[in-house]
Amino acid sequence: MFQYSSKQNGISAALNVLRLIFHNTVRHVRKSHGSPVMGLITNISQAIILVAIFSFMMNILGMRRSAVRGDFILFIMSGIFLFLTHNKTLAQVSGAESGTSPMMQHAPMNTAISITSAALSALYIQFLSVVVILTVYQLGWGGVEFQYLPGAFGMFILAWFSGAAIGTVLLAAKPWAPELVKIIQTLYTRANMFTSGKMFLANTMPGFMLSFFTWNPLFHTIDQARGYTFVNYNPHYSSPIYPIVFSLVFLTIGLLAEFFTRKRASASWSAR
Repeated sequence: MFQYSSKQNGISAALNVLRLIFHNTVRHVRKSHGSPVMGLITNISQAIILVAIFSFMMNILGMRRSAVRGDFILFIMSGIFLFLTHNKTLAQVSGAESGTSPMMQHAPMNTAISITSAALSALYIQFLSVVVILTVYQLGWGGVEFQYLPGAFGMFILAWFSGAAIGTVLLAAKPWAPELVKIIQTLYTRANMFTSGKMFLANTMPGFMLSFFTWNPLFHTIDQARGYTFVNYNPHYSSPIYPIVFSLVFLTIGLLAEFFTRKRASASWSAR
């Protein structure tokens, strides 16, 4: 009785998959809060608090002079927005329903739909949060100008995509070693507080320090986003190609590993 035997042509099957992705994305958005508005307000509050904290820290430590010439708050926000988008997408995808989840017993649900929905739900919340914060900042203080808005938005999408790719690998590995994967995820997200470069400019870093940052795809997306945001900044030590290649490689590894795990994982592994 659990077999999905309805015959469909290519177009109707594609529409059915899109419908499932839409409904599952809505479920992900409402999972943390019964009201999507409350979820949006919570996410906006987290972003504002981080912007305030890092602005205060950079003023106290005298690091404001190292920021790019231009709007200092926009400089902080360009790093915080991509940082939150990357980490929250990673957390959502790595916590998506796997092959042993009860949700997978409901045909035609599958892990590809689950992963896509988790990633889109994170993108939806983060994009709305960015739009609301920038709109309020523009109305209240003015001066929100981007040198090349499509490029800055492209780096935002790339930060989201790289987070989803890494999250897919963690999702595939989680049934084999859940505690180890949790530790690795925590270490990576904590390391991003520093290695993402959201408080620094790559052009002002000494050469011996760059090796601590250039491995991180988020570092490249944030630095490139600032190049597209500020007319006075031209990135020399980052590239948009690296996070693209990095994300495609990790996504491929994650999907292959997830297929391998789905065929072998058992719900009894987590039984006590």
